[in-house]
Amino acid sequence: MHRVTLSSILFCIIVSAPLIAQSDAGAGPAAAIGYGAFAQNPGVISNPLSQPTLTPGTLLLLELEGRFSQAVTEGGGKAFSSWFADDGVTLNNGKPAILGRTAIAAQAQWDPKTYQLSWVPQGAQMGPSNDMGFTWGHYEGRSKDKNGEPVVISGRYFTVWKKLPNGAWKVALDASADEPAATGECCVLPKP
Repeated sequence: MHRVTLSSILFCIIVSAPLIAQSDAGAGPAAAIGYGAFAQNPGVISNPLSQPTLTPGTLLLLELEGRFSQAVTEGGGKAFSSWFADDGVTLNNGKPAILGRTAIAAQAQWDPKTYQLSWVPQGAQMGPSNDMGFTWGHYEGRSKDKNGEPVVISGRYFTVWKKLPNGAWKVALDASADEPAATGECCVLPKP
């Protein structure tokens, strides 16, 4: 009994330390990497601080998503494609599917100095076999147009993760869509 209690305490300390350390309320989405994103967004569905019953599998997926986002923030398109499985797929709003890591790498040529892509996971779910799961959340892309004016795009994303035979986790599918319409705007009839 004592060993289980001690293990539980150690687990809480290990999980809580990064959350507390990263809970700077002034940080934006790009700074909200890993678990810190949950401490900063009160509307987030999967918040380890308010939902301590998240499974280790869910926490693993959220950790992977945080590391993926951090790598892309630092390394741009080259880093983005490196996270995909050989047979990975990307689906972007209004564009054809890109199949395979090689094709994804050929398309993901942006430099983080000219285009900054960041995202914040808002939830995750691990499959029953613990070798596949998914994450979802909000993304934001920042760049400048030909006149040097800021351009910001944002939307929702969905990432499917799979565990490879060697034990590594890779992205099997990454999909994104434009930000949904504001509440009440989707079904409003035009005014005469």
